[in-house]
Amino acid sequence: MSDRSALGPAAESSGAPSGGPTRVLVVLYAIFALAAGARAGVQIGTRFSEAPLAYLLSALAAVVYVVATVGLVRGGATGRRTALTAITVELVGVLAVGTLSLADPAAFPDDTVWSGYGSGYGYVPLVLPVLGLLLLRRTRNRSDRTDSPA
Repeated sequence: MSDRSALGPAAESSGAPSGGPTRVLVVLYAIFALAAGARAGVQIGTRFSEAPLAYLLSALAAVVYVVATVGLVRGGATGRRTALTAITVELVGVLAVGTLSLADPAAFPDDTVWSGYGSGYGYVPLVLPVLGLLLLRRTRNRSDRTDSPA
């Protein structure tokens, strides 16, 4: 049984990156997609008028996490590009929202997933995209070595 089979049949046939670190990252992204989506859903459904920007940013974070998860699971050139784009957007978002939420707290009357660089989530939202980009770089370098003629 290959490492890819743990990610499902689509990952096995699509060239999805395999191995323990990739599985852990996929699980983390899936958990954050669920957490951010649930949080945003409750906030938007019950108190949207209190902090619409913050709640919409939490929903955006959830969408970004879902797209990153799908890209990582899918693998191959398209999956890698999808994951790379989503994770880059995530990093820019957490840096921008984190900085703005500290510089102008009044603009964010309620926290988002990315407020204070993800302080409400143990700074995982700040670390996760860095780990994702490093993993994509490492797996790209590995596939470049195996794809090149000897």
